[in-house]
Amino acid sequence: MTATLFEGITARRIETPRYIANVLERPAADPAAPTASVVFVHGNVSSALFYQPTMLALPADVRALAIDLRGFGDSETKPVDAARGLRDFADDVRGVLDALDLDAVHLVGWSMGGGVVLQVALDAPERVLSLTLESPVSPYGFGGTHGPDGARNDADGAGTGGGGANPDFVARLDAGDTTDEAQTSPRTVYRTAYVARPETQTPHEDLWVASMLTTKTGLDNYPGDAVGSDRWPGFAAGTRGVLNTMAPQHLDLSGIVDLAVKPRILWIRGEKDAIVSDASFFDLNQLGALGVIPGWPGEEVAPVQPMVTQTRAVLERYAANGGEYREVVLPEAGHAPHLDEAEVFDRELATHLGF
Repeated sequence: MTATLFEGITARRIETPRYIANVLERPAADPAAPTASVVFVHGNVSSALFYQPTMLALPADVRALAIDLRGFGDSETKPVDAARGLRDFADDVRGVLDALDLDAVHLVGWSMGGGVVLQVALDAPERVLSLTLESPVSPYGFGGTHGPDGARNDADGAGTGGGGANPDFVARLDAGDTTDEAQTSPRTVYRTAYVARPETQTPHEDLWVASMLTTKTGLDNYPGDAVGSDRWPGFAAGTRGVLNTMAPQHLDLSGIVDLAVKPRILWIRGEKDAIVSDASFFDLNQLGALGVIPGWPGEEVAPVQPMVTQTRAVLERYAANGGEYREVVLPEAGHAPHLDEAEVFDRELATHLGF
């Protein structure tokens, strides 16, 4: 049985007015006087457990914390109001910071967590010393937009949100499936979509799969609800649950370009990312274009979302308006560069944070 926590990492439950959060911590060598606090926010279908190696790699005088979002890890399961975009999660993060008496911190967000930390910066910029966006969701959400400026494909977000989840994958999450017997098993999804070099993670693979299996399923959590649509593929985003938080009608983080005070941003991603890219295998329009999903109506009606291009366009505007960002592309990494190329990731993160 793989140990849940690495040596040097502790876990505790923090009660906030919003939810009871499970928080991992790698304390500073002198807990009474840390030089800085770095807070990690995990992505979808994962938990804070994924960030343990990165937490341990930080300098000893730094306090490292990782938060389980609602419905993930060992945190309380509460409904996710997708009509608020990612704000339920962002407000939860701020609630944890309040409970821990942390005023301003360095925020690191992976995938959906990248969107969460951007939302924190939008709503409470005074709480953010710096941002690290690891393989982040596009500022315009996941699916349903086109062009560098995130123009909406349609009004209802056809093909996005809760209806886009593979039902067998959801069922296997719910059943706690640890096998690799199918393309839809969490272990297979981890090996083929989360990392580009699964062989380097063999000692910890069981733990990463266990982390994925903490995802709470249902209409109010993962994946969320769906509504019918007259447009291909016949459904659109609902207003409940995780995947709908990133539907284009609910999420637009491009407002960061207008922040009065702009924290420094490190954007770090893997060249082999299968989830967040300009040709994502998780974008239903891309699967339609490839013929995997039949009946695709064509590029004019259902264009593929250029996720990386959209992020770069927003960050270029951020820089033009007085901000600072740096893009780092790791050539042998997939969606989880902190695992695939850990040494490089850790070094780039430390450089960005000024450690």
